[in-house]
Formats: sequence, C-alpha cells, structure tokens
Amino acid sequence: MTNDMTKGNPLKIFIWFSIPLLIGNIFQQLYSMVDTIIVGRFVGVDALAAVGSTGSMFFLVNGMVIGLTSGFSVLVSQKFGAKNETEIRKSVASNITLTLISAIIITVIALILKRPLLDLMNTPKNIFEDANTYITIIYIGISTQIAYNMAAGILRALGDSKTPLYFLIISSIINIILDLVFIVKFKLGVAGAAYATNISQGLSAMLCLIYSYRKYQVLRLKKEDFKVEKDYYKTHLKIAIPMGLQFSVTGVGIIIVQGAVNVFGSNVIASYTAASKVLQLVMQPLISFGVTIATYAGQNLGAKRFDRIKKGVKVMNKISIITSLIAGAILVLFSKYFVMLFIENPSAEIIGYTQEVLNYSAVFMIFLGFIFVYRNVLQGMGESFVPMMAGFYELAARSVVAFILPKFIGFTGICLADPIAWIAAAVPLMFTYYSNIKKISKEYE
Repeated sequence: MTNDMTKGNPLKIFIWFSIPLLIGNIFQQLYSMVDTIIVGRFVGVDALAAVGSTGSMFFLVNGMVIGLTSGFSVLVSQKFGAKNETEIRKSVASNITLTLISAIIITVIALILKRPLLDLMNTPKNIFEDANTYITIIYIGISTQIAYNMAAGILRALGDSKTPLYFLIISSIINIILDLVFIVKFKLGVAGAAYATNISQGLSAMLCLIYSYRKYQVLRLKKEDFKVEKDYYKTHLKIAIPMGLQFSVTGVGIIIVQGAVNVFGSNVIASYTAASKVLQLVMQPLISFGVTIATYAGQNLGAKRFDRIKKGVKVMNKISIITSLIAGAILVLFSKYFVMLFIENPSAEIIGYTQEVLNYSAVFMIFLGFIFVYRNVLQGMGESFVPMMAGFYELAARSVVAFILPKFIGFTGICLADPIAWIAAAVPLMFTYYSNIKKISKEYE
C-alpha cells in the first residue's frame, strides 16, 4: 500500500511509517549482530575481534550503498508526491540502471582495497587472516546489499515501509539458522558468518523485487520506460553521489578510529566491537526517523507543501529527543548484560571498556538524533552539498580526537571521538535547514 504524506497529521504519519521501518532496521542489524554473537561465543575472543575489526570497512562500503540507493529514491518520492505516474516510472527505471552500474564499480573497488585497508588500520597479526577472510566474502556479496536497498528505497518512496520489513524478518531468521549451521555444525568460523549474511541478504532482495513487480502496477516497467532523458540521471546523481560520499566519509572516520583502537590489542578491540554493535542497535529508531522525514519532505516538496515540512520537522525533533534520552538510559543501565551476549564470562577489563564507550555515547545521543533529522530532511528537499560537507566535518573531528586525545587520556580519548564528531556534524546541518526553509517559504508566499 502506498502512503500519501502530503495530507494528514504528521505525528500519526511518522508513527505508522516509522514503526515497520524501525522493526526492519533492527532485523537488518541482526545480520551483523548475530554473526558477532555466535562467532564470539562459539569461536572465541580473537575471532570476535577479527569480525569486529572489519566493521568499519563494512560500514565504509555499506554506507556508500545506503547513501546511493537512498539518493536514487529521493526523485521517486518527489514524483510520487507530484502524482505523475509517467515520471515515476522514468525515475524508477533510471534508478535501476544507475544501481546496477554502481554495484559493479563498488564491488571491484572494495575487493582491490580490502587488504591495504586492513594494513592501514594496524590490524593485529593474530586476527589478520580471519579479518581478511570475513570481509572478502562480505564484499563479494555487495550486490545483494545493493539490490535490497534499491528495492526497499523505491517502496518507501511510495510510502510503503511495511513490505521491506516482512522480507527482512524472513531473511533474518534464515541468517540465524545459517549462522548456527555454518559456524557451530560445520565449523567454518568467520567464513561461515559471512556466507550466512550474503545468502540471507540475497533472499530478502529477491523477495522484495518480486513482490514490487507483482503488487504495484506503476513498478511494472517496460522497455520504453528505460528510454529516459539525461535530466533524470543528472538529478539522481546530483542527490545520490553526495549522499553516498557523506556515508563513506563517515566510514573513513570510523576506519581511522578503528586503527586507533587496534593499537590497544584484542581485548580492547573485542570490547569496542561489542559496544559498537549495541550502539548500532539502539540508534535504529533515530535512523528510522531519518528515513521517514526524508520521504515526508520529498513528497511534500513535490506537492509544494512547505508548511507541512516545517511542521513535520518540529514534530520529529520532539520524537527524536525523547527517543535519544531513552536510548541513552538503556546504554548506561544495561551495558554489562550487552557484553555478555557477545562474550561468555567476560573479564572485568572488557566490561569496563565497553561501559566507558556506551556511557559517553549516551550523554551525547541527542546530537546524533539531530543529525538524522536535519540531514535527511535536507536530502528529501534535494539539498545534498551541506549534508555531504557535514560528513567531512564529522570525519575531521573524529580523526583529530581519536589520534590526539588518547595520547593524553588513554582509551577515554577513543570514547569521545564519536560524540564530538556528532556535534561537529549536527550544528551546520541545523543552520542550513533553517536558512533554506526560510528562503523557500518566502519564494512561494
């Protein structure tokens, strides 16, 4: 079912659109989290550190995938808001073409750079080969990630956030089963975790594509739909490339932090890995709100309902602040139990390191929420440069903090890298949104 966001109460729209999106995002996180839990408990701390040390490399590529596919879907949501079926088809057709080309390019580049990146991050010798094996298999399966995110992005642009959820639930269950089979029964170690992820992700992509074609008449494209004017490709790329770069720049920053973490050894790497996985899980509501406000802004921009965009941002900010406070409390109160998910009988040292990372993240979680709200509303409105630059500000702040502060305050300096980076990105995004919405409103008064 499509969802017209150009009318109705924004709060109700956000709730009903965000809930299935949130559940879907949580299940998507289970891909990597279940891999990590099963590897940590059944293979060992070094294997957990090996998988965890590649998390930043995965985010680097997956961030580019998410950024590009999200960017390609912005034009679809705008055409849907304008109620132009012919242009919807053309925007979807050009989306598919660009996604296929992107999949090939990203896969080749990722496989070429994987080993140099592991060296650059100071990956310890005792986990190097496991880390290389895991990320190689994951990178080979990049096309499955791209296919799913493309199909899900198109459906969400039409206001359908439920369908991607259903297929993610199915594939997540299969991922858990395959993890247990490959790792526990067949003793494939980290390779088994990577195989399980690729197979289950590929299944969700296939189901999503088949359903989209059968369910929505507007998505049953014909040969002539792919005869698209250059302007469609230019518009897609103008929005998507900065979005992809923005995520990848954030990924580069995470790689830099991982390099700083790796110097501390396997126990710290394992602790930081556990903390990062937990943080990724609790921030999923904020990510879901970001996708929601982007779709909402895109549709209302297409309908020239700028008043609704302003109202929607106010409502979403309140939701985001409340959610950030709850998420922060969960991080502080339950960190010990989160660690025990990943490591059986963790040492006091590992628990302490994990607690410190999560405590600092909890205090600054509100700024992370602001990033998702303002970055995504700007992207939904077609503004791509400032969100991209915010990624560079985030990179600069994260890099400087990660490599300077630890020299003076040790591991605490690592813990402060993300929070300071969030502030550096949130401030320019907020300023740009209020400047842009004021200017646009005046032009159409």
